[in-house]
Amino acid sequence: MGLIPDEGKSLPPPGIMNRNSLWLAGAGWVSAVLDNSMKHRPPLRSGVHRQVLLSTIGWFLGYHMSKYADYKYAKMDRDTVEYRKLHPEKFPPKEKRTFAEIVEPFIPIR
Repeated sequence: MGLIPDEGKSLPPPGIMNRNSLWLAGAGWVSAVLDNSMKHRPPLRSGVHRQVLLSTIGWFLGYHMSKYADYKYAKMDRDTVEYRKLHPEKFPPKEKRTFAEIVEPFIPIR
């Protein structure tokens, strides 16, 4: 089943370049570099396979976090719209005003 129910599978997938993936891939890479530096190894040149692995794991987790967040926000939007349809008395339509009615009159000072 996973984290996202079947009704959430109809949502479009997030982009492959999303901010969660970038942040978590960067965090994975930085953690590998910090591990190298704490063990007194050359930080960028040793354990490149671990740097790639941790970056890939971070990218994967970030992608699925974005997917789950999109589902939760879509569900919340759907529930909000449904509530507004069921209770129209709590959300009366706002009166239409022109921009001139909103803005204060302009009086130039010289």
